[in-house]
Amino acid sequence: MNPASSSYICDTLPAARLADPTSHSREPSPAPTSTTFDIPTLDAEDVPIKWDIHSDHESADGKEHEEHHPPPSQPPARKLCIRHQRMADEGTNLKLQQALDALPVEERESINSIWSNFSSSAHPRRELILRGILTMCCFSQLSLLTDQLSHLIRIDPFAIFPREVSLKVLGYLDATSLCRAAQVSRRWKNLADDDILWRGICEQHIGTQCKKCGWGLPVLERRRTMQVASTSPSPAPPPRPLTSPGKRPLEDPTGPFQAKRQRSEPSYSGLFLRPPGTVHSPVPSLLGHSPVAGPSLTVRSPSPSPLSQPNPVSYTVTRPWKDVYSERLQVERNWRRGRCSVRTLKGHTDGVMCLQFSETFAHPAFPILITGSYDRTARVWNLETGEEMRCMKGHTRAVRALQFDEVKLVTGSMDHTLRVWNWRTGQCIRTLEGHTEGVICLNFDSNVLASGSVDATVKVWNFRTGECFTLRGHRDWVNAVQLWDTGAPAATAVADPLTIDPGKMLFSASDDGSIRLWDLALRTCVRQFTGHMGQVQSMKLMFLDPTHAAEEELLPPHHPGFAAIQEQQEEARRPQRPILVSGSLDNTIKLWDVDSGKTLRTLFGHIEGVWAVASDNMRLVSGSHDRTIKVWSRDDGRCVTTLVGHTGAVTCLALGEDKIVSGSDDGDVRIWCFCTGA
Repeated sequence: MNPASSSYICDTLPAARLADPTSHSREPSPAPTSTTFDIPTLDAEDVPIKWDIHSDHESADGKEHEEHHPPPSQPPARKLCIRHQRMADEGTNLKLQQALDALPVEERESINSIWSNFSSSAHPRRELILRGILTMCCFSQLSLLTDQLSHLIRIDPFAIFPREVSLKVLGYLDATSLCRAAQVSRRWKNLADDDILWRGICEQHIGTQCKKCGWGLPVLERRRTMQVASTSPSPAPPPRPLTSPGKRPLEDPTGPFQAKRQRSEPSYSGLFLRPPGTVHSPVPSLLGHSPVAGPSLTVRSPSPSPLSQPNPVSYTVTRPWKDVYSERLQVERNWRRGRCSVRTLKGHTDGVMCLQFSETFAHPAFPILITGSYDRTARVWNLETGEEMRCMKGHTRAVRALQFDEVKLVTGSMDHTLRVWNWRTGQCIRTLEGHTEGVICLNFDSNVLASGSVDATVKVWNFRTGECFTLRGHRDWVNAVQLWDTGAPAATAVADPLTIDPGKMLFSASDDGSIRLWDLALRTCVRQFTGHMGQVQSMKLMFLDPTHAAEEELLPPHHPGFAAIQEQQEEARRPQRPILVSGSLDNTIKLWDVDSGKTLRTLFGHIEGVWAVASDNMRLVSGSHDRTIKVWSRDDGRCVTTLVGHTGAVTCLALGEDKIVSGSDDGDVRIWCFCTGA
């Protein structure tokens, strides 16, 4: 662009003026205050700038010789560019003025003439003068120019922008760029460490995969006060007894245990042991923290009875969001690099076949792990310390399946029964009988308990009615069951509150190599998944975010790809897509599209059968008969790392945000913690 055509003109600073042009002394001026090179500044009213040029000689009474130095005329108001305004504010020409005063008067006159001519020239002439000067410069002068210009042409935008605009600009940076910006200066660090910026980055990464970088951070939701129990003033209605086909009603819960229940213990209603009158607070959000002060860490006072007594005092301490991001980024890096520390829990005398852990209970103030074994016991562990808190005995054969919530534990055994326990006290509440062979798997929610057995059947126990019905179709052992509430609307105008809700589905996996999907309201099989060449031992239902599959693209309606993009965006607006993960003794893991029943991907890597699979929003894990645990990328099916250490087949595992807990035929329970590297 031609500078002459530019509409922006900067009135640069005038050249320094000599203090006494008539003096011919070659001695330097005695003091720098004799000749001043004052920098002009614009006042708030944009009045003309006054230039103060003082004389070397003063009269005896301290006044200037006005007859020799009449007051200069006031120049018009000047428009300064950013650089010259900054120079005016900071007084950066002081050293230049001192160097000028140190020269003889003749040299000062010559230099002043050059500066004055350049300052009074138009911008096109200035460029011509500079180009001519550059042709006269040797390499030493060019080196000086390069060194000076590298500093002069730098402009700090955050010194000019308001803080709100600066934060808006920094909001487009990723975490790495923000950390680098914080190293530039103190002003930049103050802006780059702002809690609002890091909260946005945490929301973009924690608990989900970032659309920009493709990876996410763990939630690390632990030990948060989630609910407070209170006893209802009205007693709960007596529960209806559970019945099994062809059998007498099961044990009545309103027996001696009900009369001897202490006041501090929860009150149970029916098989589902929810305390009546319990106040359930909403589950914490994705981050579960205040919008300003960052996430909270709950601190509690010790309780004399850690399993059964609530903690009397709790308070929260907040942390900056940048610290939260740094902590979770380290965990994610450990996951990707396979770095972890390992602890072994010993106590079972035979192979461990099932386990589950939870870190989100209101009390006790430590995560709970419960394991079941061939030694016919279920054990409760403090997951932080590895201490065994309780051992529950009652089954006469191996414990093959378990699941627990805040108040109850349900176990399934090869002795053909299911038992319901109060795991906080270790007392067995009731026994469910109905299967003719051993119970291999179970899964329950607030209204339904499903169990699979060696007898090739699935039994569904309805908590509302107390009845039990049987699903038949598999030809061999049922190894895994998984409930799924689709939330489908009721087919009739008014749904019967005593029946199973419409949309309640159940997956079942069997030794016959198939997986079946059942509609529990209709009690029929609606879909089969076939493709495994061996017994299907485990499965896990997960959901894909549809917004991952289609990004917003702006195309005109006449564009050839407009229809395809529109279809993808419609797909992205639908609910999350259900994906079923299954592990089989054919050494493979398969991902299934639930809607179509087709195989999406098959994961190869284990050299022997897969006994257990688990997944979350970030990854898949699998345990195998080859005594290894593999961590897989959920997006591309790539094996990220392989964990070794068990001396027997890995029969069960559970996945957390920062750990894997595994059980093995060797009788050990191992905790693979990715909070710190090995």
